[in-house]
Amino acid sequence: MPNTTRSCLLSALLSAVAVCGGDAVARVFPFGPRHRAVNDLANQFVPFHAHLWDLLRGRADGGLLLDWRAGWGTSFLPDYGTYLSSPFAPLVALLPRADVEYAVYAVTVLKTAVAAAAMTFLLRRLGPGAWWWAAVLGASYALCGWSLAEGTYNPMWLDGLIALPLLCLVGEWVREGRRPLLGPLVMAVCWAANFYTAYMATLGAALVLLVRLAVTDSFRVRTLARAAATTGVGVGLAAPVLLPVLLGSRHAHPGLVREFAPVAGTDFLARLLPVTYGFATPAAFVCTAVLLLAAALPFRRDVPGRERWLWPGLCAAVAASTQWGPTHLLWHAFTTPNGSPYRQTFVLSGVLVLTAWTTLTRGGGVVLEGGGPGPSPAHDRPDRRTVAGGSAVVLVLALAALPSPVLTPWALVLAGAGLAAVAGALLLPRRGRYGVLAALLVTGTLLGQASATTAYADRERLVRLDDYPPLGAEEERRAAALAAADGWPAYRTDPGLPRVAGNDPLLLGGQGAAYYSSHTPAVLTAALDALGGGWTSRGRNLQGLDNPVTDALFGVGARWRDGGVVRTDTRLPLVTVRPPGPPPAHGRSPFRNQELLLGSRVYEAPHAGACRVGTEVFLWAPDATGPARLGDREVRLLGGRPKRQAAMVSLGFQRTPGLRPGLPGPGELGCLDHGRLRTAVAALRARAATSVEVTPSGIRAVLPPGGGTAVVAAPRIAGWHCEGAEPISYGGLLAVPLGAGRTELACSFRPPGLRAGLAAGAVAAMALLLGAGLRSSPGLRSSPGLRSFRRRRSGPGPGPGPRSLLRRPRASAG
Repeated sequence: MPNTTRSCLLSALLSAVAVCGGDAVARVFPFGPRHRAVNDLANQFVPFHAHLWDLLRGRADGGLLLDWRAGWGTSFLPDYGTYLSSPFAPLVALLPRADVEYAVYAVTVLKTAVAAAAMTFLLRRLGPGAWWWAAVLGASYALCGWSLAEGTYNPMWLDGLIALPLLCLVGEWVREGRRPLLGPLVMAVCWAANFYTAYMATLGAALVLLVRLAVTDSFRVRTLARAAATTGVGVGLAAPVLLPVLLGSRHAHPGLVREFAPVAGTDFLARLLPVTYGFATPAAFVCTAVLLLAAALPFRRDVPGRERWLWPGLCAAVAASTQWGPTHLLWHAFTTPNGSPYRQTFVLSGVLVLTAWTTLTRGGGVVLEGGGPGPSPAHDRPDRRTVAGGSAVVLVLALAALPSPVLTPWALVLAGAGLAAVAGALLLPRRGRYGVLAALLVTGTLLGQASATTAYADRERLVRLDDYPPLGAEEERRAAALAAADGWPAYRTDPGLPRVAGNDPLLLGGQGAAYYSSHTPAVLTAALDALGGGWTSRGRNLQGLDNPVTDALFGVGARWRDGGVVRTDTRLPLVTVRPPGPPPAHGRSPFRNQELLLGSRVYEAPHAGACRVGTEVFLWAPDATGPARLGDREVRLLGGRPKRQAAMVSLGFQRTPGLRPGLPGPGELGCLDHGRLRTAVAALRARAATSVEVTPSGIRAVLPPGGGTAVVAAPRIAGWHCEGAEPISYGGLLAVPLGAGRTELACSFRPPGLRAGLAAGAVAAMALLLGAGLRSSPGLRSSPGLRSFRRRRSGPGPGPGPRSLLRRPRASAG
């Protein structure tokens, strides 16, 4: 087996063993009773992958453009491009849907292993060195703190972990003028897989390319032009996904806007060590072997001076850029993230690994012109002085981190033991049993530190982050009951309460208001807010609304409540026709707003703080937190704007005259008369569509004659187009004014940016094919000028000639 293949396989194996081993030590799913369902992993990634499973199996309500399940009908392509466009995501369909958590975990481990193999391949490509060292350093990159602490519960980000070494490899092709067709394709796959981290990986790869151009004396303007063209064509090829994602973000409800504040230097240094955790600090841990070797490069006198200082300088520059406001914004596409502000940390880990490999291979060693490794240089490992210098730097960094509260005793123990083991391994002879011992020491350091860091992060996440119930038998029973009651599109089936996650319609089935995404439309949040809906995450995590009036308005015919499916008879079809006139304008009272959409008064105001006997008591207290009571019925609220808003809740029917509810804070009461509601629904049914057909990208309906305004029970988000008239907003809902003789409605949905993205992708594809055609043109290939250029670039063919095929090491600057 070739050494490069062996290195890649070993690095992938080490990564998988370390991740699974750490999870097993922590007794975390799937190796123990503790679950992994925290934050966005439970709220977004598992539900979206469950929905992808449905799409791939043909069981979803909607398609790639439009999702009819969540948010009463939302754009899906931006969500696909943000959460599901990874080439690894479709693998979830290989397991049963009930095992989607297992599938997401398997994909997470697989991505980590592929990242290790990709970095290992890059290292072998950059210079000669021991195959097992390349495997250990490649695995160290994949097992960096960012991957173990943050990427593991944001698995879409792990595509960026894979992208960095791949884009650095593209940079090598650009530098050498090779693979002009494959380079843009790799760039396109990386950007389409996850544009957010691919953007960061592209910045990192650009910095690496600049250093490589400087240390190899190949800095040319045409090289930079090739790099820009490769990037532009690659990103253009991914534009059909990227532009809808970009515009989806622009139409999204704004999240938290916060000012960036750098962390204390001691905390930054502490996070370089194993077994540390902090949500708002950079997870910069890499194996001590990487730290020692990267710190040792300035002490290695047999490496040319330019190379000896540029790589450590790049490490320092990337580290410093994470702590300075302007460069922080540059790394994050000029927007401070809502969560962890150090999402670019994997780039720092990558350049540290590249620097460590340079220390091992001397960088200036013999390399073939094509880029492959040639014979190993005579001095293929650091000497004692170099090892001692690197060890001293690591010790100083560890001592400087002592005041940090992030530091743990185990961090110091494992870092110290790892430093001794790696230093000893570097000083051992490289032959026979000593070489095996050196490999065992370094590999053991990596596995021990990475597994312990994984286990510690697993435990800390459950303590510090929001957690949710894992999927089990009860959730399977609920999903089966919802599926049995499903009647879409005749009516909606709401997954109801209690919530399992932020995207229960995607996870459990049905068609509800609940929805959580980076692309939650501002229109949808405003509409739900006006009707008394609840939310968290400052309006991006929308909760379902259990209310008879909104159930009627949105055609909810069944919902999960009190451990079972409850059917309702006061529901409307998805499309109704309202009288001519201006659309309703929402006010401050959600009770009045519901009545405006319904077209009838159905709520009564309480008298002396109590509702009339026989009416249902509803409470709107968006900022209240605590229990609300009416008689023996108690409902708990969790509100407090701007972070959270409690939904309108039912306190039950008023059965005792004069009985006042006990409230946890200020609120508004509404007394629902169900008789009036049935009358209002009957009147609207008389003017409802006689047939409704939904498609993966639109809706069609046959309407009664008479004109008016056709109202669709879906939010009026950007992207809707209707035949014969421009759609309008009817209290936040999709609506179309009708002429007197019009009896049909036909609307289709196209995500904003899709048409422009397809055009940009087509232009990029033509540019790529045109470039390939010019290079393969027989006339161009045989032109004297091109033959002369190729001779100048690559020198003579095999055999004696004035130029060697090998690039010799330059003289030592020391």
